[in-house]
Amino acid sequence: MPDMTSLLAFLAASFFIAVVPGPTVTVIIASALSRGTMAGMAIILGTQLGLVSMILVVAFGLEAVMSLMGWAFDWIKLVGAAYLVWLGYRMLRSSGEIEPLAAERHRSLRGYVVQGFVVIWSNPKALLMFGAFLPQFVVANGAALPQILVLGGLFMLATTLSDSVYAVLAGQARHWINAARVRLVNRVSGAVLIGGGIWLALQRRA
Repeated sequence: MPDMTSLLAFLAASFFIAVVPGPTVTVIIASALSRGTMAGMAIILGTQLGLVSMILVVAFGLEAVMSLMGWAFDWIKLVGAAYLVWLGYRMLRSSGEIEPLAAERHRSLRGYVVQGFVVIWSNPKALLMFGAFLPQFVVANGAALPQILVLGGLFMLATTLSDSVYAVLAGQARHWINAARVRLVNRVSGAVLIGGGIWLALQRRA
């Protein structure tokens, strides 16, 4: 098992990775602004479920999985790119309307959870980066599985805390901003997601 110094270094690196805005943070902010903090939290739940699945893939043999599924990753990448473009298009078309809190209580959050899961899996390179990042902190003379599970848990902790701050701040901001400003955020978010989807589609698998 890595020593405390290595674990703290890993946690610090995880926070640095988590706070850098990307497609996940973009969706969290846009959802929390237009639908409330709980919508952003539901997105986070979905992304965390996606991270659990990624950690399990890494823990039980990323190389073996990649050798079996490598042929499918180009298709997964294209589907993920198309999803990001579609999500960005929806944000560009959004009216910026802020739903009243009473309506939110009756709104199912399941769709946001699914959306979060799909967003984190829309880029298969995230899985490859996960597979390259975690092993650097695994002690060679120790059992790999428990180490990866512990490190993965720390990474999930870092991303949960960071993403939750974004969700809470955006959820609170919705009470003092108007629909025009939410619409502006959605326009910027939509453009970022569409650009990310196009970039992803143009990348070649190493």
